[in-house]
Parts: sequence; structure tokens; C-alpha cells
Amino acid sequence: MSTHISAARGDISNIVLMPGDPKRCEFIANTYLTDVKLVNSIRNMNGYTGLYKGKRISVIPSGIGMPSIGIYAHELYKEYDVDTIIRIGTCGTLKNRLSDVVLVDNARTSSTFAFSYNKVISMQAYPTKGINNAIEETALEKNIKIINGEIYTTDAFYGKDNAREADFDGVEMETFALFFVATTLGRKASALLTVSDILGTHKQLNAEQREKGLTQMIELALESILKL
Repeated sequence: MSTHISAARGDISNIVLMPGDPKRCEFIANTYLTDVKLVNSIRNMNGYTGLYKGKRISVIPSGIGMPSIGIYAHELYKEYDVDTIIRIGTCGTLKNRLSDVVLVDNARTSSTFAFSYNKVISMQAYPTKGINNAIEETALEKNIKIINGEIYTTDAFYGKDNAREADFDGVEMETFALFFVATTLGRKASALLTVSDILGTHKQLNAEQREKGLTQMIELALESILKL
């Protein structure tokens, strides 16, 4: 086990789906996986390992924000020999529509996360091209529309950042940190984001929709994993 994950070595797959919300992990495990085992419960961040069409995967929550996803990504990569993490989360936008699915091509930030983590000044981070290619191929096969986009990762949900939000396909709080940790440790990462709210308006998915209504993104990620 690690500081924040109670699983024994071997309990977690080398491929991890990572929602932000622990309840979304529970929904995915109960809906899509067989032979499911609860592998983590520290801080109620319940994570599961099971089989999807015979492929062993784990579903581990990240929590909210770069510090939280940075902790879980680091421990999964370093302590549990995880090779690949695919974030499946939500974002706000001024460019797209509710429930649109964004495949992140790059993540920008004004955060000092990179310097705090590795003494590097970096404001941009990238996913693993091979994973994105597999997701694009699967989306084409399944006739699922995705937007290849640039997103902005902010530190403050309610704050005022310097980003021009209209320039980005999505604004959220985790992806930059995941990509940066993966790149630093020589591991793989990707991110799919469903648009959950239109910034500056009252148009948004409700809590139940955020938990259970993101099935198109979830199923795209699961089907793409079969290619990895």
C-alpha cells in the first residue's frame, strides 16, 4: 500500500480509468465490470479492479484539483507499476455544447504545479499520442463525435484566472497535472472530458447527470482500452 491508497501490490491493473468523483467509480464498476474487487477505501476514495470484456482494468478516483490528482497519479505510477491512466472528467466551456466530448490534445495552465512537483517551469503538457490515437480510432468505429481540443487547467474553481477562457475547448482543474506527472515519470496518460457547464450561464449538468450521465465518454474510454 502507499500513503493514500490501501491496495496491495498486484490489486491494481496497469491500466487505470480515473474519474474525479468516487461515486462515478462505483457506477462504472457496478455497470460495466465483472469480477469486481474494492481495492481502496482510504478517505472514502473508493477504487475498484475488475474485468471489461476480459480486459483487467482499475477505476480509481482523483478527487478535485491538481494537488489531488498529482498525489494519486504519482502513487499509482510509482508504487503500483501503473503504465497508463486515462482521465474521464468534466469541463466548462464557452466554445462547445453541453455533453460534447473533448479528447485533450494539450493542457495549458498558469499554475506553479510543475515547479512544485519537479522544479520545472512548465505551462503546457501533452497526452500520450498512442493512447489518443486509439481513442480516435475507437470513436470513428463507434460513430462517436469527439472534439480534439486544447484545455486550460486552473487552480481556482471560483477564482479569476488570467486565461482567456473563450480560447479553450474546456476549462477544468486536473488534466495538466496528470500529463505532467506522467511525462516526468516516463508513463502514459490521456484525458476525455465531457462538457458539464457553459461558463457564465446557468446551463449545466446536474449532480446525477455528472455521476451517471457521462456514459458515452465512459464507454468510449472502456472500448479504447481494449486496443491498449
